Amino acid sequence: MKKIWAPWRAAYILKTDKEKGCILCDKPAERRDKSNYILYRGKANFIILNAYPYTPGHLMVAPYRHIGSVLDLSVAEGKEQVELVKLCIRLLNARIKPAGFNIGMNLGRVAGAGIEGHIHTHVVPRWNGDHNFMTVLGDTRVLSEGLKTMYAKLKAGLKGLE
Repeated sequence: MKKIWAPWRAAYILKTDKEKGCILCDKPAERRDKSNYILYRGKANFIILNAYPYTPGHLMVAPYRHIGSVLDLSVAEGKEQVELVKLCIRLLNARIKPAGFNIGMNLGRVAGAGIEGHIHTHVVPRWNGDHNFMTVLGDTRVLSEGLKTMYAKLKAGLKGLE
């Protein structure tokens, strides 16, 4: 039997129930964009690399304001959110060339929201065969590129796309 090592998951598993506050409020406030994987800051929203991605390059667009419902977005926040999703698509197309995307929000814990109370849009690049028997039978995802490498690749690709 082959083993797949994902030691970074241990940190996530051990701290999941212990975290206080809101990661989507705390990370932008720290002003440590590189170590927090914040790729881009808009006026009302920001783009962050998902630290626990479904696929390499999985991005999230979130408002700075802590709100739990799409209905609470201001017009400006909503418009910028859509523009940043479009920026994510252009960036990912230019740098990692996915075959398609899953884009959406998980609103509420029962809908799969891992970060409840602070809305965010997922932009998940997809490729043919990116999820195979490992995901279906082994409940395991194999990610082909590390977060630091992906962050550097995407950050460099932002120049000229903004």
